[in-house]
Amino acid sequence: MEILEAVRECLHQTVFNLRQLTIDPSDIVAVGITNQRETTVVWDSTTGEPLYNAIVWMDMRTTLIADTVLKKIRNQNKNYLKPLCGLPISPYFSALKLMWLLENVPRVREAIDNKRCMFGTIDSWLIWNLTGGKNVGVHATDVTNASRTMLMNIATLKWDPTLLSFFNIPIEILPEIRSSSEIYGYIQDDVLAGVPISGCLGDQQSALVGQMCLQKGLAKSTYGTGCFLLYNTGTAIVDSSHGLLTTVAYQLGPQTPPVYALEGSVAIAGAVFHWLRDNLEILTDIKDIEPLVEQIPNDNHIMFVPAFSGLYAPYWRKDARGVICGITEDTNSTHIIKAALQAICFQTRDILEAMKEDTGFMLSKLLVDGAMTSNNLLMQMQADICGIPVVRPLMCETTALGVAIAAGSADGIRKWDIKIDATLPSDTFLPAIAENERDVLYSQWKMAIDRSFDWELVADTNDATWNIHKATAPGIFLISTILLLMIANYHSVL
Repeated sequence: MEILEAVRECLHQTVFNLRQLTIDPSDIVAVGITNQRETTVVWDSTTGEPLYNAIVWMDMRTTLIADTVLKKIRNQNKNYLKPLCGLPISPYFSALKLMWLLENVPRVREAIDNKRCMFGTIDSWLIWNLTGGKNVGVHATDVTNASRTMLMNIATLKWDPTLLSFFNIPIEILPEIRSSSEIYGYIQDDVLAGVPISGCLGDQQSALVGQMCLQKGLAKSTYGTGCFLLYNTGTAIVDSSHGLLTTVAYQLGPQTPPVYALEGSVAIAGAVFHWLRDNLEILTDIKDIEPLVEQIPNDNHIMFVPAFSGLYAPYWRKDARGVICGITEDTNSTHIIKAALQAICFQTRDILEAMKEDTGFMLSKLLVDGAMTSNNLLMQMQADICGIPVVRPLMCETTALGVAIAAGSADGIRKWDIKIDATLPSDTFLPAIAENERDVLYSQWKMAIDRSFDWELVADTNDATWNIHKATAPGIFLISTILLLMIANYHSVL
């Protein structure tokens, strides 16, 4: 409800700002929606109210669900469903979040039994509400968001009966899958009533379009809460054997073929600095990072793996947890902050290396966008650690631009002519360290990665032996302590 209210406030503020600039709001011919992918919402079709809080993409409460699902599979192969949906079994994706809701929230199960439950990612929730909600709302999503649920067949672009049966999800609660660029419906809210919603893209795919990576072989990396690198593979579905996801990049119209991408997902990028500020309190303002870190020499070999919720691509290790390696008596808080910056760059190189293995060649340059790209030091570090130029557009919010392109180029709108060879004005960061220095740093990073594994050992909660051990261990400890005290007292008396 807070997200919906914020979107409506945004619409009102936009109209107000246009009028202040003496621009007629009627010049708005279309609206596009881009959103956090995987974040899961269920709501009541009759009342229009959410049945539970949204479960965000990086929420780890679905870990036990993932473990339960894997036990149904021979050898617990996490890639068992990958041929159908392009995704490994991971707490990251929507199907497992929906399973958690079904098992833990009685209102959700009751709504399904009464045929009143609706499921969607944030795009579906917004489209349904903005087009009329419980009265005439359109229940739809686009192919990019649907491809992140583990429920859509990556080839047919339809909800897959085998996947639905595997996760025990009823098809009637799911939205209709549409292309990324077509008229979904018309806004019913007063301020922009009658304006069509004609574009929908998951945020990372939207950035790919906004960066004009519309040809096979082009790639971009977006730096926000997480970090996401997408590589355009054209109309070919490329199955990664090195830990990357196969996903739909975009489909610009219902009659056009879908374009696919390989994706490397990093859970923690910008989020690490909020952790340093709020949890460790060694950073007062994220804007202070650059001047602080510039004081640290390049021989700082502290390695920080921010695996707070496990590691995503290319490792897919939900048992991994954060580690800081290489600490000496000279280490201070600024060294840790610099290591956090470098961690973002190392994780990006991990994905580039995996893409090189899958595609046969390394990118000649890396296109970047997102709020964190305003940090010049981060961009220079990225070029140094990857050994390729990093190209940053002067307008870094390409996620918004991408869905504007999708909305403006839809049939019935056609106000935006997409030119595949178009480029955005940009600046470039070139590698400035020697190759051997780069290799030493990266080898130390890989050592730190190894040390982050196997920290989160999830016990089988249905294992009676485990439960007995949990129950008896405190008692054994207490009895042993009393006996030791009695023996010590006996000897003191003697």
